[in-house]
Amino acid sequence: MNQDEIRTFLESFSDKLNRTIVIVDFGNVDKWRNTLGWKVGIQELARLVKHFAQGNKAARRFYYGSDYGPRERSPALSLWSSAVLDRARMNRFEVITKPVKYIHDSARSSGFTMKCDLDVEMAIDLVRMKDDYDHIVVFSGDGDLVYALRYLRDAFGKTSYVFGARGHVGREIVDATREGVIQRLLYADDFKYRLDADRRKYSSGT
Repeated sequence: MNQDEIRTFLESFSDKLNRTIVIVDFGNVDKWRNTLGWKVGIQELARLVKHFAQGNKAARRFYYGSDYGPRERSPALSLWSSAVLDRARMNRFEVITKPVKYIHDSARSSGFTMKCDLDVEMAIDLVRMKDDYDHIVVFSGDGDLVYALRYLRDAFGKTSYVFGARGHVGREIVDATREGVIQRLLYADDFKYRLDADRRKYSSGT
């Protein structure tokens, strides 16, 4: 999308802001920097999300694992995990989390593989909150939510949009977009200019 197309698209959301739910799979979003060449930080992400959902905080949902380290029942979050979750709350996201699992893996130098899958939580929340929104914006290139998006479209007429990054979009999402299950597939790469403009705006206090 070029800048004119993005401007038109964002303007088309002006009458949908109070009836849109945003799902942020931050574990997926955080990987975008590997190919984008720039980091989509939580503050920048929050500014972008405001173009799609305002008002009810519960409609801006942030999913990320709580990392307590490899020791079972440890009471202390890792500093990095704590910082991510705190920053999400500061930027007015509704945070949904559960502990990261450490699975023994002798093939890794650390001896563990870390795993925290929140797809079930996302899908259940979308169905549970179906009366509170008409439109869905998903920030994730993972195709695991396609089944839920298809159900919500067919059963309740919900429309969905997916934000991904080039090189981080699952085949299921591309296919679902072609089939009309997903209204539009958007690329964060194209929105960098908008994030930069928002950053300058907030920095200048205007």
